[in-house]
Amino acid sequence: MFASFSALPARGRGPAGLAAATLVSGLVAAGVLAGAGTAAADGTPQSQGGATATIGGLKTYGAAVVHTDSGDLEVSAGLFEMEVEGGGMLQTYCVDLHTPTQKDARYHETPWSGTSLGSNKDAGRIRWILQNSYPQVNDLAALAEKAGVRGGLTEQDAAAGTQVAIWRHSDDADVDAVDPQAEQLADYLEKSARDLAEPEASLTLDPPAVSGRPGERLGPVTVHTNADGVTLTPPADAATSGVRIVDANGRAVTSAADGSQVFFEVPEDAAAGTAELTVQASTTVPVGRAFTSESRSQTQILAGSSESTVSATASATWAGTGAIPALSAVRNCAEGGLDITVANAGDEAFAFDLMGAGYGIAAGESRTVTVPLPEDQAYDFTIKAPSGFKKRFTGVLDCRTQGAGGGESTQTLGEPSPATAGGAPTGTNLAETGGSGVTPLIAGIALALVVTGGATLLVIRRKDTPVQD
Repeated sequence: MFASFSALPARGRGPAGLAAATLVSGLVAAGVLAGAGTAAADGTPQSQGGATATIGGLKTYGAAVVHTDSGDLEVSAGLFEMEVEGGGMLQTYCVDLHTPTQKDARYHETPWSGTSLGSNKDAGRIRWILQNSYPQVNDLAALAEKAGVRGGLTEQDAAAGTQVAIWRHSDDADVDAVDPQAEQLADYLEKSARDLAEPEASLTLDPPAVSGRPGERLGPVTVHTNADGVTLTPPADAATSGVRIVDANGRAVTSAADGSQVFFEVPEDAAAGTAELTVQASTTVPVGRAFTSESRSQTQILAGSSESTVSATASATWAGTGAIPALSAVRNCAEGGLDITVANAGDEAFAFDLMGAGYGIAAGESRTVTVPLPEDQAYDFTIKAPSGFKKRFTGVLDCRTQGAGGGESTQTLGEPSPATAGGAPTGTNLAETGGSGVTPLIAGIALALVVTGGATLLVIRRKDTPVQD
């Protein structure tokens, strides 16, 4: 089923505000502020659970040269370090060469489908490189022997060579390491790489949103994790609302394991409302997991993890009668947008309008609305229902590499500050493995775009799995 609605006709195209009879949302797309680039305050980024971390910059790196139509650009290539919220450290490589790194950007563990890796046939080869090179292989003498590097490898050589090999697969980049030993390692890794499957998430909850009536157990919500166990934190107002987190037998639970199913038990006399469950664990994040930022900062892929804190949330919505929606969202880079799943566990159809076109989600039915979004621009919209339910979605869609998305980027300068090389134009460089000097730069400009005019498509599809009460 398709419906047309307004959008900007030129660069920066995106969905319009959605006016609905019983489902209302407004969309504001905002450009990136140079040097900041944060998502809208108080919003909920589309994280499906796992680790959340702040990037600290390059820690172990060497030099590489990117060959472009405009000349050769020397860049810093190597390992980034991230500090995990709640404890832990991550090491990552970049998989988005021509995008700058925003210092202190906040990142979330993300499925490949929410990044450029989802449509990259070589994504599995990148994971092989990560598992068979530095820092997963920290015996540099053995790594040098495998790669045929006679002069040996320093940590800087190993990090630079690994990053160069990754860029050749992630960005299809014409790039070489400056150091001969690092270049030889890059060649070995690029040619030896084999396809591997995407790693499982460190922690997710499925589904992340449920709905039903008071007096019922809403769910189940299934825990998926590589941790030995997780801690369950009940809703903040559980003592007054009476909402409990229970297992299938109705026993209150405060911990769970991989595969466990938990429920929201809502008192029969509860007024219409919502509640949220928080799940937390300590584990190592699997190598090869992608990390995307809340701002316009280059996508990263995990190379190493200490024992780290991971978390996920699930929400429940209930009402006595009428339509009872449960909403969740994930980025869909294959479709260039955000998949918003609307499940109706009520006893009436959930009817809404999209710019004059009417839609209805029958009782017990679930559908997914794919909202097309502009590449590399912040989105911020809220979906509301008459019962008082509302959910806000914020973030930045970053699905393409090679400087796609309007040809603009934010240049973030910090150490190291790489020099230009070869025939690079004067004053152009890449800072911290990001930000092509070939593209124009945004400097101190904030764009606030209320999406109007033009036309685009909204895709609505039925999910195969039924709503579970």
